Amino acid sequence: MEERNIRSLFAEAETNRKALESSWDTNSAEYQEKLSATISKYEDCLRIADQVSLFSPNETADDIASGDIQYLLVNFWIAELLLRITGGDRKSHLLNARTSLESFLKLVDSYDLLSPSDSKLLETYQEGPDVFSTASTRDAAARRETKIARFREEKALKQKLEYLQQNPSALQNDDGTLRELQMTNVTYCVHQTFQLLESIAQELQILAMAPPPPPPGQDQGTADPRLRNGRNVGGYSERLDPAVSSLTSRSGPILSKDGKPLRPFTLLDNRQRLQQGVFRPDHSLPTMTIDEYLEEEKKEVESSTEGANKPNEDDLEKADEETMKARAWDEFKEDNPKGSGNTLNRG
Repeated sequence: MEERNIRSLFAEAETNRKALESSWDTNSAEYQEKLSATISKYEDCLRIADQVSLFSPNETADDIASGDIQYLLVNFWIAELLLRITGGDRKSHLLNARTSLESFLKLVDSYDLLSPSDSKLLETYQEGPDVFSTASTRDAAARRETKIARFREEKALKQKLEYLQQNPSALQNDDGTLRELQMTNVTYCVHQTFQLLESIAQELQILAMAPPPPPPGQDQGTADPRLRNGRNVGGYSERLDPAVSSLTSRSGPILSKDGKPLRPFTLLDNRQRLQQGVFRPDHSLPTMTIDEYLEEEKKEVESSTEGANKPNEDDLEKADEETMKARAWDEFKEDNPKGSGNTLNRG
């Protein structure tokens, strides 16, 4: 009776888990409810397995029936689902998931199902769970090679699983094929477990650096002593750069008696001009059209030409001087007719 119950419960939990994997709205209330229900089914499987002593420390892996190997993964699936929970105490979910993964590794290790490399990783994890890494080396090149090697192992295991699952009828009729599939799935989940433990350690480190939340019932704003009793002490503001209007509205002397500035005054104008020019283009814009520019140039040329040619009638001395120059030039031309000076080449 108990055996039949654990099989049916596990089958239902597996069906629900696979449905959750294909769902995209992971933050919806409906998804979270199905997630909690699926976790409860897996936990029921754990209780039944413990009641019937499904796994015993006195047994070896060969003593486990091929159809029962899948129950080794119950703790792994619980941890994997716990990490999908959104809302609530995230740190608590992480720690619960880590505990389930530790139980999974302990059970698998008791049956000597860990590879030599995974056994070393388990020892490394037990030495420092909070700083665990699958490639715990300071050499960047060696760390990269380790990551690549584990990625290739995971890819090979995944391809083997897909190959073994291609013929469901063979799994029902061939116990050897079924056993190989189940053992491969356990090895693949062990590989995933160490990656999840590394991710959990990193997330716990980030959460440890976050500021503590305010006590229940206390307003977040009143936690700052500068904002107690509803007063803004010293003009404190959350803004890093206060508005210029708040600076210009201050009254009183600019400098103290000992010459110290009491309020900004030298940088105020520069700040205003910078603010005004924030959204301006980085080049000078034209102030007139081409036709207007040519018209202005024409007027300027005409005014300068008229000014140069027009005599000043009020300057009599200048007028007499110009007249004398003109007469002298006329007399010179009469005394020296054109061509009279060129006598060298005459024949």
